[in-house]
Amino acid sequence: MRRTRLKHVCLAALLTMAGLGGTGALPAAAAGDAVPASSRATETTPVSAPASAGLLSALRERFGLTEDEAKARLDAEAAATALEPKARRTAGAAYAGSWFDADAGRLTVAVTARASQTARATIRAQGAEVRVVEHSAQALDAAKSRIDGLSAPAGVASWHVDPTANTVVITVARDKRADNDVRRFLTQARAAGPVTVDTAAAAPTTFAAGTVGGDPYYTGNVRCSIGFSVYGGFVTAGHCGRAGAGVSGWDGSYVGAFQGSSFPDNDYAWVSVGSGWWTVPVVLGWGTVPDQLVRGSAEAPVGASICRSGSTTHWHCGTVLARNETVNYSQGAVHQLTKTSVCAEPGDSGGSFISGDQAQGVTSGGWGNCSGGGETWFQPVNEILNRYGLTLHTY
Repeated sequence: MRRTRLKHVCLAALLTMAGLGGTGALPAAAAGDAVPASSRATETTPVSAPASAGLLSALRERFGLTEDEAKARLDAEAAATALEPKARRTAGAAYAGSWFDADAGRLTVAVTARASQTARATIRAQGAEVRVVEHSAQALDAAKSRIDGLSAPAGVASWHVDPTANTVVITVARDKRADNDVRRFLTQARAAGPVTVDTAAAAPTTFAAGTVGGDPYYTGNVRCSIGFSVYGGFVTAGHCGRAGAGVSGWDGSYVGAFQGSSFPDNDYAWVSVGSGWWTVPVVLGWGTVPDQLVRGSAEAPVGASICRSGSTTHWHCGTVLARNETVNYSQGAVHQLTKTSVCAEPGDSGGSFISGDQAQGVTSGGWGNCSGGGETWFQPVNEILNRYGLTLHTY
């Protein structure tokens, strides 16, 4: 078997209930004959599905919620995810970003003073709060783009547009705030546009690891984690392997090869599968929660809850902290990552980030660990699908 018997039984039961059942062993990544509904990156809509008891339990533990509060939060996040693109269109050039406000249980949309009263009223009628700010999303994105053109020293961890602060937030490693190169970079960055500076406990690193036991995939002596199944293979992190590199499964059997890979600048890749492996639209819950079906890839807003599955630390949850962040790894800057409060450790690289039943991205790197906490970034899955012309395998 390509998995332990317990995982095989649980996954088979899940797919049987979903109408995708089969009798063969179900490996970590697969390519086969089962063809449920597919999803393109630009054609996904959140699908309301009952939350499992395991997922509700994880949210209750992570956020200190009652079961009813956890259910209400998931419903509110799904509504915010569906509302965000509508509110963006309504605001037009005055759009300045948006985020999920967990306390209010709804989306907040920032607009500049250019937004008409009619547009603001329409956004409120759609179900969102409206906040008037100084800088548009377009202006902040332009400032971040100018900062992307600078050469960042090692003490600078990352930078992103923060719609709640209406600035570009630059994060610096705590022990490097006084470094002359860091101070010079911050001076140059402030000239590019509105900037605020934050600190992190440590600089981010990628989460690849040497060969150890578990439920991973391997390329050479590197262990990483599978992200999401696509038709013909799976997506994962680019730093895990270069195009042409062979991949083996947890049992050592040949899976396929990297067909495309980009790192740094990006951190994404896709692996073709064959040799008896086949794809299924499932993210492992590792016994913490039931294995999760993937139904689409609608992007969760900043502030929404999100969970990660990886071969080292298995299942952990947190919130989306920022989008479109540039992360300054030692190997070079990686752009358009999403920042989360979820922990991760070496070997989790490439693994799945999922919000509800919507695929979000593949684990890139971060700082900290799952004993003391930390932050982790992921590469959004829709960007990977669009880059390689892939179709997400969904139920």
